Amino acid sequence: MAVDIPSGPEACTCLAVRQAARHITQFYDHLLAPTGLRISQFSILAKLRQHGPITINELAAALVMDRTTLGRNILPLEREGLISIVPGQIDRRSKEVRLTDTGVQRLRRSRKAWNTAQARFSATFGEDRAVGLRELLHEVTTTDLPSTAG
Repeated sequence: MAVDIPSGPEACTCLAVRQAARHITQFYDHLLAPTGLRISQFSILAKLRQHGPITINELAAALVMDRTTLGRNILPLEREGLISIVPGQIDRRSKEVRLTDTGVQRLRRSRKAWNTAQARFSATFGEDRAVGLRELLHEVTTTDLPSTAG
């Protein structure tokens, strides 16, 4: 039996968001490449700079990322000495992620490339639309979507 699945932008919200995310990620990664960071790594360092030392679970939640994916993303940062992972101060069984001085320096050097990406995206997409897009996407990430359990 043939299944009629619509195509085009109206077809699947998830696919449209994932395609847009990959497209924008490639754009940012290209501009950040000379700094030795990908946008996912830059975002982790920036979040650590903003929050200070934080557990892996808290960092994953702040980035809206599952813990396993975060784990794969922080390993190269730890190898390069940009972050350190130590036992938690409150619960020694938890792992706490900290930005190192080397990480702060890399984040500072990468900021110009990130600013360039931000400016070029806004110039291409339109400043008001870019701001509106970020606001809308923030709303999406803070919306309590119903679970499949009920």
